[in-house]
Amino acid sequence: ALALLTFWLQRAVLDEDQHPALRRHDPDYIVENFTIVNFSAQGLAESTLAGRRMVHFPDDDSTELLAPRLVQTKPDRPRMTLTSDRGALSQDGEDAFLYDNVLLVRDASPEQPEMRMTSSFLHVVRERSLIRSDREVAMREEGRTLPGRGLEYNSDTRQMYLRERVRGTFEPRKN
Repeated sequence: ALALLTFWLQRAVLDEDQHPALRRHDPDYIVENFTIVNFSAQGLAESTLAGRRMVHFPDDDSTELLAPRLVQTKPDRPRMTLTSDRGALSQDGEDAFLYDNVLLVRDASPEQPEMRMTSSFLHVVRERSLIRSDREVAMREEGRTLPGRGLEYNSDTRQMYLRERVRGTFEPRKN
């Protein structure tokens, strides 16, 4: 009886220590029409995350996004813009997960034409300049299409790996 009483007291005390909001999946803050800018050590804007709505949940420290728009601007690199219907951020904010009608646009540069990539899901690892997906993706440039399944794209090295079911169409460039 003493052991059962001790166990019951311990459970009662532990349950009281947790605030009821931490036991439920209720938001602790909601931000409408937000913009977050990350700066380099030199004070230059490197990335901007904007959206229609951001909702944070304290129970699992998750953040959901509605209509996110992520813009990466790095010196000597074409600007990349990612948009989707919804998204999520990791606890530390380094990973962004974009879902539904995902569009990546890399602006044209003197060396390369504009590139557009579509998918139903992209995972952005900001610190490592990686974009990943395990779903169908379709990349389009002027005169080129390259659909496939599974992607890893490094925006610093400009190397892209498509994992499977890759089909390409390349038209000759016009002079």
